[in-house]
Amino acid sequence: MAEKLTDIELDGISSTRTLDRETTGTEENVETSLGLVHVRVQGDRSKTAILTYHDIGLNDITCFHGFFSYDDMHDILNHFCVYHVNAPGQEEGAMPLGLGATDGSHPDVFQYPSVDQLADMILPVMQHFQIRRFIGVGVGAGANILTRFALCHPKAVDSLFLINPTCQKAGWTEWAYQKMNVFYLKKGTMTEFTKNYLLWHWFGDKTLEDNHDLAHVFKEAANKVNPVNLGYFIESFIRRSDLGFVREHDPAKKHEVRTLHCNVMLVTGDNSPHVDSTVDMNSKLDPMETTWMKIADCGGMPLEEQPEKVCDAFRLFLQGMGYVPSLSQCKIVEKRASSHHR
Repeated sequence: MAEKLTDIELDGISSTRTLDRETTGTEENVETSLGLVHVRVQGDRSKTAILTYHDIGLNDITCFHGFFSYDDMHDILNHFCVYHVNAPGQEEGAMPLGLGATDGSHPDVFQYPSVDQLADMILPVMQHFQIRRFIGVGVGAGANILTRFALCHPKAVDSLFLINPTCQKAGWTEWAYQKMNVFYLKKGTMTEFTKNYLLWHWFGDKTLEDNHDLAHVFKEAANKVNPVNLGYFIESFIRRSDLGFVREHDPAKKHEVRTLHCNVMLVTGDNSPHVDSTVDMNSKLDPMETTWMKIADCGGMPLEEQPEKVCDAFRLFLQGMGYVPSLSQCKIVEKRASSHHR
């Protein structure tokens, strides 16, 4: 059976985006055997859990706050509780990692968790908040980490909504660029080279050319990232292993191979630098449980560039699993129209 491929044609949306620091919800540090995990919680904890995980160079605020604050998301979020997980040391205001592990003169002694260990750290977060199952929303590196968790704990994951995921190990080009970034970051320096690489990783060339305001906002945000901690996170990500997915066409043998056993939506923009990675991952997953979506007129950050269309896709994805059945497209269109006329 052919894969489900969806290509949405959109009009470009101009951006006056700012990264608002007045966030909603509560924040907690969860202690694990591998270190503290900073989690921001939005919503009623008695409701179904959505768990998010951010990309490199981002955190729960810069990666997800704008999208989850979008008007169309409000009606959806009334039915869920969102747990925004930050990789160790990536939250706003984080102190440099590793200095406390020694006398401070040998920070390289500190061992940052591998991507598999970062995935393992999700389990104590679930236990802390008494989460039995969750819907995972991941971007880039976060998508890879959530996928690893789902492979090891399939009963704990209801479904995955992944933006720009990869199931491959790092290629030589990525490895070379990122090793140079890591070298300077771990010395405490955020260079122009690193900022430009991150902007390309997040958006791709076309968005950087067409949307200078959005690029400027995120470039300024990069200046506020703790460079040492980011260096550790990037180094962990480029050392990732291939996920080893196997597509099995015999239904009787699907549970014998390494694959995801939940509903999965893979999302990318048509000008994203990660399109090929998402296509590759889609080709290796079960087509009966996987949907691949490419959003037109969009670069590498659909949550920022086309939030309306991603919101529609997310709502339909949830409704396909029986959630939010009362939210109809007609009501949403009417709400949008009324808000535009105010």
